[in-house]
Amino acid sequence: MKGISVVIPVFNEEDNVVESYKEVSGVLSTFGRPYEIIFVDDGSRDQTVRRLTDFAGGDTNLRLIQLRRNFGQTAAMAAGFDHSRYDIVVALDGDLQNDPAEIPQMVAKLEEGNDLVAGWRKDRKDKMLSRRLPSVMANRLISYITGVCLHDYGCTLKVMTGEVARGLRLYGEMHRFIPALADEMGAKIVEVPVNHRERRFGTSKYGISRTFRVILDLLTVKFLLGYSKRPIHLFGSLGLASAGVGALTLAAITFQRLFQHVPMGNRPLLALGIMMIIIGLQFMVFGLLAEVLARTYYESQDKKIYVVRKVFGGRDEPRGPILDRQIEWGRKVAN
Repeated sequence: MKGISVVIPVFNEEDNVVESYKEVSGVLSTFGRPYEIIFVDDGSRDQTVRRLTDFAGGDTNLRLIQLRRNFGQTAAMAAGFDHSRYDIVVALDGDLQNDPAEIPQMVAKLEEGNDLVAGWRKDRKDKMLSRRLPSVMANRLISYITGVCLHDYGCTLKVMTGEVARGLRLYGEMHRFIPALADEMGAKIVEVPVNHRERRFGTSKYGISRTFRVILDLLTVKFLLGYSKRPIHLFGSLGLASAGVGALTLAAITFQRLFQHVPMGNRPLLALGIMMIIIGLQFMVFGLLAEVLARTYYESQDKKIYVVRKVFGGRDEPRGPILDRQIEWGRKVAN
């Protein structure tokens, strides 16, 4: 029977943390399987840690990770994932708006053969103009850019396998793009409607100002998902397009000079055409440099360009000197 790790990042949630612990522990205790509740304190400056430890410090299922300062929700979530020990990992907000009672049905959905179950706040209890409308627009944009179509990327409530959770590399504010990053790993993703509640205590840490950061992170995710392994495809395409436009511009004004006797020396199009060709060459050079950096990144860390789900059959046998020489020869040929 698989155990469950629940990761809850908190920052200045002194009024919510005890109630959050009670609700989550109440739900998990009915499973009849091992579990742990991991609270990650993201540099809270109030009584969040003290209230939690005073109330539940003796619970052996509780783990508290205290970060040295406020690193942000993504870093806190990454810390929780890295310290999780069980095969099922649940991500949950600590503000009580996500309903822990949804965890059982999401775990059941995960065990149907999925790798990640994302929550969808279908009946969201937030303000329309400042929260819900920007969220709808952002979700459509993220779905279009990443190719992973979900209704609600912003819902923290997610259930995933430990393999996926601990295989994620999160930074910036990329916790909201977890489904897209998991899809790049080959994860099977499903979305289910979940109950959403109004915030009872404290104030939200989110606002309209995050929209710009989401857009910038989305550009990063798009590059990582589509071009991190072959950056020349991006920069080379831009370079060829730019150089092509420049070449066509120069060809057009050259034709006008030779056959229509139109002077070309003082025409802005001449400078534009030359500039576009130079820019195109620069893009292609950037692409080649990025290719070298990408190869250095993967080879220096012995990082694979694939993720294995499972290996069936076979036996663990020593390769032997003959196979070792064949593998070494294959690497030389590939390089």
